[in-house]
Parts: sequence; C-alpha cells; structure tokens
Amino acid sequence: MSHNDTRILLGEVVGRRFRQADYSEAMQGAQVRVFDLMRNLSTSIAVLSLVVGGTLNFALDSDSMGWQVVLALLALAVGIPHGALDHLVSLPRGSMVKMALFVLVYILIAVAAVIAIMSWNVAGFYLVVVMSALHFGIGDTAFLAERDRLRKSPSAPRWAQISYALAAGSTPVIIPLVNEKSTNALAMVNPALIDWHKGADSWLLLLTLNLLLISIIIQIAVKRKREALDLLLLGVVALFLPPLVAFAVYFGTWHALRHTARLTLNLNSSHQAFERGDAAGALRAAIVPGLPALIATILVALGIVLLGGRDLSDDFLWTLLVVIWALTVPHMMVTVRLDRRALAK
Repeated sequence: MSHNDTRILLGEVVGRRFRQADYSEAMQGAQVRVFDLMRNLSTSIAVLSLVVGGTLNFALDSDSMGWQVVLALLALAVGIPHGALDHLVSLPRGSMVKMALFVLVYILIAVAAVIAIMSWNVAGFYLVVVMSALHFGIGDTAFLAERDRLRKSPSAPRWAQISYALAAGSTPVIIPLVNEKSTNALAMVNPALIDWHKGADSWLLLLTLNLLLISIIIQIAVKRKREALDLLLLGVVALFLPPLVAFAVYFGTWHALRHTARLTLNLNSSHQAFERGDAAGALRAAIVPGLPALIATILVALGIVLLGGRDLSDDFLWTLLVVIWALTVPHMMVTVRLDRRALAK
C-alpha cells in the first residue's frame, strides 16, 4: 500500500468516527430534549391546574362536583394511552405468537382485576392504593435516573432515590384520599369507600406529610433542588386541589407524560426518529399508537355500566377508574423490568 493510500484510508476512518460522534450527539440531544420537555410540561401543568382549580373553586360552589368531574375526566383521558404500548417494549420483536399470548395474558389479568375491585370494593381499593403509590414513586424515580444518564450527569445516591420514590408515590395517592375534602369525592366515586381508612385518616396524612418533608430536605442536602421543588409542588397539588382533580392531574399530566418520555427510549419507531435528531417525531411515535386505547377504555367502561343495568351518570366515573386501576396491574408488572434497568447503578 502506498503512502497516499494509507493517508486516504486513515482519513476515511477518522471521518467515519467524526460522523458517528456527530450522529450519537444529535441522537442523545434529541432524547434529552424529550425528557426535559416532558418534565417541564408536567410541572407547568401542575402549576396551571392549581391556578385553574383555585379560580373555579372560588368562582363556583366549592362543594360542587360538576367542574371537578369534568377536569378529572380530561386529565384521566390524557393519561390513559401511556400504557397502551407495553407489548411493544416488553417482548422480542418479530414473534407474533408471543405478542398475541402477551396481549391475551395482559387482558386476562386486567379483567381479573376489574372483577376483584368491583366485587370487593374496599379490599380491592387497598390493593390499588399500595400498588399505585409504588408504581408512581418508582416510575418517577426511574424517569429522573434515565434523564441523568442521558445528560451524563451523576445520579442521586441510592438512599436519596429511595426517599424520593416513597414521597413521590405516596403524596399524590394518600393525601387526596385522607384530607378533609375527600368525603365528597369518594361519595361521588363510590360511597362504600368513604371510610376506607377505618379512622386512620389523620395518622396517614401526618405520616405522608412527614415523609414528604423529610424527602424534600434530603433532596436539598444532596443538591437535587429541582427534585425538592417537584416534591413540594406535588404536595401543594395534593393538599389544595379537590381530591378527584388532584389525583387525575397527577396521573394524566405528570406520571403519564414522564412515562411517555421513557417509552421513546424503548420503541423502534421513536429510536428511528432520534437517529434523525427528530425529538417531536420520537414523541409522536410514542403517543399516537396509544390513542385507540383511550377509546377502548371508555367503551369498556360504558359497556360495564350499561350491561350491568347501572345508571350512567352515577356509575361511569367509578367504573372508568376501576378499568384504569385494573389496567395498572399488568402495566406495573410489565414496567418492573424497565424500572430495574433504569435504576441500575
């Protein structure tokens, strides 16, 4: 090989490495933009919900459930599609038999959960409360860990992550259920749940508030100020918004948005968009395919109410919540692997 040939070959190798570095940097930049957008969007909507909720609470009767139900349904509708692509991120590609079997088992678990919750309201509700708190807290912590990894930032210490997960999961679930405004909301959803806490509401509220305060202090101590602000915001939403609205806003516009960002890292279609540096395209690929799940969930809830001979105005909200909670059971089982991978040191 001549000297010129060697120089040309070396030039091609160096050029290829530079192109690969630029490609990798563009892809990572798009991923970071998605995570930052969803984080900022979730916190901005939480602040906006405080403004809107406070305004409506002042302008209308604070005990009126009409506007609360409308806001809650809108927020729930935003959140429902986020778990619809579990089958695409949990199985090896190309196996239709495995995919079909997965979907069948997923549906059967959800159906069993619907039957259990509707048959044993209070006992099923206990399961929902514990399961939701764990799923939300671990999911939000995993989101932050993946964001740190994408930004090549040091992750929070493990003990700080555990503290954050406990507070971030329990605050949006427990506080709305035990504060002084919860009776009207539970009466609207299902009167059988009004005394679900068996008189331990004050104790549960104090425990959750202390857990929240301790975690905020820990986040500040480890220099995770944004996490501390997020926890503070979650606490304010849970305490000052009507319980039904507070939970729906968290589920639909905080947890679901952040989970959607995580989905983009595991979907082939989103990955292809990231390769082009197209953050918006990656998000669309994780959102649009899940929209039919919104229609399906509403139809299933309507079907359960109508086939059961119940009153639509009285039972639709409760039934919709039951279907969402039931879908959370297999959804949580599926996301365990993704959460474990995200939180691995």
